[in-house]
Amino acid sequence: MSRADRVRAELLSPEELNARLATHSIAYLPLGTLEFHGPHLPIGLDALTAHGVCVAAALRSGGIVLPAVYQGFGGGHGHYPWTIMMAGGEGIRDHLHTTLTRLEEFGVRTAVIFSGHFAPEQLDMIDQVAAAWNDRETGTLTVAATAVNRCPTAPLPPDHAGEFETTLLAGIAPELVHLERLPSSHTHPAMDPGDDPYGLHRHEREHPLWGVFGPDPRDANLGSGPALLGHMGEWLAEQAVAAA
Repeated sequence: MSRADRVRAELLSPEELNARLATHSIAYLPLGTLEFHGPHLPIGLDALTAHGVCVAAALRSGGIVLPAVYQGFGGGHGHYPWTIMMAGGEGIRDHLHTTLTRLEEFGVRTAVIFSGHFAPEQLDMIDQVAAAWNDRETGTLTVAATAVNRCPTAPLPPDHAGEFETTLLAGIAPELVHLERLPSSHTHPAMDPGDDPYGLHRHEREHPLWGVFGPDPRDANLGSGPALLGHMGEWLAEQAVAAA
């Protein structure tokens, strides 16, 4: 078992889970969705990056990482190919509440909800879950909620399927990044009115970066992926320790 696998809850026995939590009682709960991220990235990117950053954090802070939840809602990609979104957050909220209840029963002291899908609707939901949980009059589990776009020191700005998300996934699973599936930037430049890579024109199917919102991923330095992942993991570990 690799060092990274030793923090993944689904791979550990109860004895191994208890041993890790006895040292650092932190559980990470990664959230994502199934969403179109252009032809160069997998539809599970949000969950894959959330889980990858959580693993990087747990390697620093201790604790465990639960399997990613491939469900999400909100944002502007609901009708894209192979996007499978929930209509609202009730199901995810129920899942989180049940998971937190069981973690508290197991004696876990800190839980970190971490979303790789950062539509405002989803972020509002996880913030509300954390606030309601922490407002209880009794209880031993503290919950923090944050997301991949909330790191204030990230070396790249957050985006959707652009340079940031492409580079981050390259640091986690480089074999899943296929820039060659995008048209050549020499023959098909971005053509962004006002040089705005976040404009609504990116929703047009004829655009060479259809569905990609952010700096052109074709310019990404994929070799910097591990450094970006390390930065994100260190930041999230600091959030977890501060919440403990």
